[in-house]
Amino acid sequence: MSSTSTTNLKDLFLNGVIKENTIFKLALSLCPSIAVTNNLKNGVFMGGAVLFVQTMVNITISLMRNVIHPKVRLPIFMLVISGWVTVTQMLMAAFVPDVYAKVGLYIALIVAFASILARAEMFASKNSFLPSMADGLGMGVGFLFALTTISFFRELVGKGSLWGYPIIDTKPILLLILPAGGFFAVGILMALFNWINARAAAKAAPAAH
Repeated sequence: MSSTSTTNLKDLFLNGVIKENTIFKLALSLCPSIAVTNNLKNGVFMGGAVLFVQTMVNITISLMRNVIHPKVRLPIFMLVISGWVTVTQMLMAAFVPDVYAKVGLYIALIVAFASILARAEMFASKNSFLPSMADGLGMGVGFLFALTTISFFRELVGKGSLWGYPIIDTKPILLLILPAGGFFAVGILMALFNWINARAAAKAAPAAH
């Protein structure tokens, strides 16, 4: 693989993690970012589920792109997404039943995530295997990063623990583990993420000239 191709794949990956982060930049699929992130374990597994589905859907659609008729592409995309979501549900129910009991409902909702269908339509259906895989990994890792960051912040500050283990002795801010606190935490972290990106872009601009 040439250095140019490697660079392009890296850019595709970083685009999903940073520039088009599903939660922090595009503000899509926000339901799980509030519903399951009051606990780090749940947030990590939910993010991991989306990473797996996003990547496998992109790969599958890319491999099938030349045989999917344009008039039925959206139903086909939804069938592919629901198939991989079902696989994810079965794996989680088998290997992490305690987590699945808490987030299973939201795993099922991955089928309706606009971000996954959008990448299938806009990217995977028009590109080959490696770029589609890099795009899917980037978008999935970006989602995992966002949910992990939010759930880390909410559990640490709201409960004084991480992964269920006590970390700090100070009085927790219980508001942050409630649904209203979820909106508050997402808003703060979204603003922080965009502020850091803006600062980085401002520093990079003079260097480019």
